[in-house]
Amino acid sequence: MKVLVTGASGFTGSHLVRALEKRGDVVIGLVRSSSNLERLSQSKVQLVYGDITDQNALRAAMTGVDWVFHTAAYVELGLVDAAAMEKVNVEGTRAVLEVAQAVGVAQVVYCSTIGVFGDTQGEVVNETFQRTQTDFCSAYDRTKYQAQQLVDQFAAQGLPVVSILPSGIFGADDPHFGPVLKQFIKGGLKLWAGGDRITGIVHVDDLVEAMILAAAKGKSGEYYIISAGDLSTREMFGILSQETGIRVPTEAPQPLVRLVGNILDPLGRLLKWQPPISKERVHYIYDRCVRVDATKAHQDLGWQPRSVKQTLQEIVGQLQQVR
Repeated sequence: MKVLVTGASGFTGSHLVRALEKRGDVVIGLVRSSSNLERLSQSKVQLVYGDITDQNALRAAMTGVDWVFHTAAYVELGLVDAAAMEKVNVEGTRAVLEVAQAVGVAQVVYCSTIGVFGDTQGEVVNETFQRTQTDFCSAYDRTKYQAQQLVDQFAAQGLPVVSILPSGIFGADDPHFGPVLKQFIKGGLKLWAGGDRITGIVHVDDLVEAMILAAAKGKSGEYYIISAGDLSTREMFGILSQETGIRVPTEAPQPLVRLVGNILDPLGRLLKWQPPISKERVHYIYDRCVRVDATKAHQDLGWQPRSVKQTLQEIVGQLQQVR
């Protein structure tokens, strides 16, 4: 099998490349000329350089390919370049779909997010849920929703494409929550915000397995939620504390966190700096709650992930080995 992975040098993309190579597939990776290729240092992936909106580069990368995995995305909350995010997440997805349709790719797997459902206000939802939130919580929320709409349109036009909707993606090399876990294991994380915040979790390698299963078994136009389950931040740190013997961080008072977010937000805009707490991040911590049911992926794809606890235990073990 010959496959293309967009965003091959990223967190999810690099894990997917390794899993596909382990299967014996020939892997093409689309990366930018500025991409850090450290994650691919042990891989035999054939690299094609180009922007995700560059249809010539995409056509060169997709020629003769059986499957396309579209993982490239601009993922960030807080102070972001919304225009740049739209270019990558929306126009980049449009370009991938148009070229895949033009060259006749047999299967496209799009890495979406459970965020396309909007704020479910704690209701546990499945793939049949219709978004009720009419506004958007962030540029990321908006652009991923718009990209999903494009995917749905192309599926309706006959393009064989399935959508994978992961919850929070965790791994020892996770660029988002990974640094927090590393700081915790070093004993340096003394304060945390939002103990009641519910977080859905899936191990990156289980997400990768689901993507490959979706390429082989998924039905065109279908959504597949990918989550091992969810828990509160307080429960998460409780598990981490049991594994490491390190005390659970003290929870910062909510009014203080909101105040700090209100202060740092304009300061960050003025200094062109991404503060650790901003209005947008505070909203995600306290005001937004998306909960999902991944039964469909279990039943239709035969997906069998690690449990949430196993995921956290494994990641902590890996991080402790490299301390």
